[in-house]
Amino acid sequence: MNTRHKWVASRALAPAVALLTLTACTSNTPEEATGVSVDIAADSCALSASSAPAGPVVFTVENTGDAVAEFYVYASDGTKIVAEVENVGPGLSRDLAVTLDAGTYVTSCDAGMNGDDIRADFVATAAGATPAP
Repeated sequence: MNTRHKWVASRALAPAVALLTLTACTSNTPEEATGVSVDIAADSCALSASSAPAGPVVFTVENTGDAVAEFYVYASDGTKIVAEVENVGPGLSRDLAVTLDAGTYVTSCDAGMNGDDIRADFVATAAGATPAP
């Protein structure tokens, strides 16, 4: 390949390389996501809200207990797992990003990962509805 062809080839690849570089630096968490904090302790599970608008939701799960914990979002039947974050160590937090359709879900905190979980309903409200605090 002569010098001119190398120059043309490198100029043609520059936009693709730039796009890949920008893509690698972007967050996997949508900016328009609703944030809900979750505090898991040995005998409690506190969510900052019991509902959010349908669409992208980021649950920030913080383990304030002394045992490894898990957090689940189940379908309304309480058995089908929609999203989960496992192995959140004591004193740590992890984000769980999920897109929820309008409807009712069940959240579950399991401190100690022993199956003795604390559950609560969580509602993804339809467009135009007002979410509960």
